[in-house]
Amino acid sequence: MKVEFWFEFASTYSYPAAMRIEALAANRGVQVVWRPFLLGPIFQQQGWNDSPFNIYEAKGRYMWRDMERICESQNLPLRRPSKFPRNGLLAARIVCAHSEEPWVPEFVRSVYRANFANDAEISSPEIVEQCLTQAGQDAATLLTTAQTQTAKEKLKAQTTEAMERGIFGAPSFTVGRELFWGNDRLEDALAWALR
Repeated sequence: MKVEFWFEFASTYSYPAAMRIEALAANRGVQVVWRPFLLGPIFQQQGWNDSPFNIYEAKGRYMWRDMERICESQNLPLRRPSKFPRNGLLAARIVCAHSEEPWVPEFVRSVYRANFANDAEISSPEIVEQCLTQAGQDAATLLTTAQTQTAKEKLKAQTTEAMERGIFGAPSFTVGRELFWGNDRLEDALAWALR
């Protein structure tokens, strides 16, 4: 029994999902497959050149207030990033290249904390290096691996797969062919995995 967790490091609602999915899934005996992808190409297909939360002011206002409520209820720190959305390409390549490694969930959470709790520039190799170190990894080696053509192609292929599977936003969860969208659908996805 497994659930695939599709996330984007720039995605606000992916932050609380990433912080809670591992424990929730473990409690239910469900395996989590960590699947980073890029929302940019998906938004471009919709004719957007920015986050819809920036394009539609009322939607953006609502989202930030909603995030405050969600993070407060989960006891998560939230500091609205001074730049939104941030570029999570480097971190996503690292996860893509090492998705089976046991340190990946802690690295993912560390990147989300950097972006949404510490207002740190997650596109910066120095910040990504700090997140890798926090996850107990040899950052220099992993940063080098992330620049290889293999890592780049893997993330590109994963983003294409997300589009082919009908994923239009993050976080998304897939169980077989079933798609669940949004942090508030995590429990539904886990329940479906147990059917």
